[in-house]
Amino acid sequence: MAILNAVFSVVRVKVNIKRVLRQRSGISLMLFVLIFPGTVFAERIKDLASIAGVRSNQLVGYGLVVGLDGSGDQTTQAPFTVQSLKSMLAKLGVVVPPNVNPQLKNVAAVMVHTDLPAFAKPGQTIDVTVSSIGNAKSLRGGTLLMVPLKGADGQTYAIAQGNLVVGGFGAEGSDGSRVTVNVPSAGRIPNGATVERQVLSPFYEGGDIVLNLNTPDFTTAQRLAEQINAKIGPETALPIDATSIRVRAPGNAAQKVAFTSVLENIEVTPGEAPARVIVNARTGTIVIGSHVRVMPVAIAHGSLTVAVSEDIGVSQPEPFARRGQTAVVPGSEVAITEEESRMFLFNPGVRLNDIVRAVNEVGAAPGDLVAILEALQQSGALRAQLTVI
Repeated sequence: MAILNAVFSVVRVKVNIKRVLRQRSGISLMLFVLIFPGTVFAERIKDLASIAGVRSNQLVGYGLVVGLDGSGDQTTQAPFTVQSLKSMLAKLGVVVPPNVNPQLKNVAAVMVHTDLPAFAKPGQTIDVTVSSIGNAKSLRGGTLLMVPLKGADGQTYAIAQGNLVVGGFGAEGSDGSRVTVNVPSAGRIPNGATVERQVLSPFYEGGDIVLNLNTPDFTTAQRLAEQINAKIGPETALPIDATSIRVRAPGNAAQKVAFTSVLENIEVTPGEAPARVIVNARTGTIVIGSHVRVMPVAIAHGSLTVAVSEDIGVSQPEPFARRGQTAVVPGSEVAITEEESRMFLFNPGVRLNDIVRAVNEVGAAPGDLVAILEALQQSGALRAQLTVI
C-alpha cells in the first residue's frame, strides 16, 4: 500500500507540472515543483549527519605550467611569470642576468588547489585543479612543475606535479576571430598530488562522538537519539541541540571504528521540513512545500499601461499670406490601457493544490507570482517561509 501511495504521489506531481507548463505568459515560463505529503521513508544516519571533526581541508599553491604551444602568458602583461621562472631557475643553479627579461610564450603562472580528505595518509594521491592567473589562452598540453600545497596554517601537506587534462579548446584566426569551447585556461591532474603530512583528527581523541545533522531540526535530532538508544543501549545518545547529538563510544581505536560502522547504518525517520516556498526569480522555478497554507484573503492582480506618443507636425501660413511663418508644432497623445484584472479568494486552510490552481487561472508570469507571494507574506496570510533566490 505504501508503494501505491508513493506511485500516486509521483503521478500527481507529473500531472500538475504538465498542467502548469501549458500556462504561458509572453516568453516567460513557470515551472512548479510540488512536494506532496506521502510516505516518509527512513534514512541512514550517514546520510543525515556527519561526524564532528571528520572533514576535508583546503590546500592551495602557486606554480608554473610549462610546455605550452605558444598559448602561455604574455610576459609584458604578466611580469610575475618571468619573476617566478627566474627564481625557479636560480634554485636549480641556472643564473639569468638581471637585465635579461625572457619573452616566453610557453609558460603560464597558475594556482593549484585541492581538498585533502579526512584521514588521508602520507603517500596517498589526490586530484588537483590547476587554473591560470595570468593571460594564458590555454593550458592544453602543459605540464605542472612541482608545487607545494599548503593549508591555512602555512604548512605543506602535499606536493603536486604532472600533466594537465584540459577539457576546453580554443582556436584563433589571423584576422582576430576566435572560437572557444568550455574553459581552456583551467584543467585537472588526476592523482596529481602526493600527501606529505597527515592532518590529526579529533576522531581518535576521547570516547565520545558528536553527530552534526546536515539540516538542523529538533525533531530529527530527538528521533536520531531515540533510535540509537533503542538499537545500541539506553543513554548512549544525548541530543545537545537542533544540530548535534553526543554519542558515547569506545575509547579503543579499533572498537571505535567498528562502533561507528554500526552507528552510521542505523535508519532514522527524519522530521518533516517546515513550510517553505522557494522562488527563483531568474529562471521562474517555484518550489512549494506540502505544509504551505494560506489564510482567508482576496487577491486582485492586474496591470495598468500608460503609452505616450509624440507626433511632430508643421504649421505654415496660407498661400499668398503676407504674415506668418512656418513653425514646427509638437503633438502628444496619451493612451491608458488597463488589462482585465481577476480576483480569487482563498478560504481558511487552503492547501497547495488550491494555491497552484488559483495562480494558473490568473495566468501570472513568474515576476507577477513573486509579487503575489510577497504580498501574501506581508499581509500575514501566507503560512510559510518565502525565500527568493
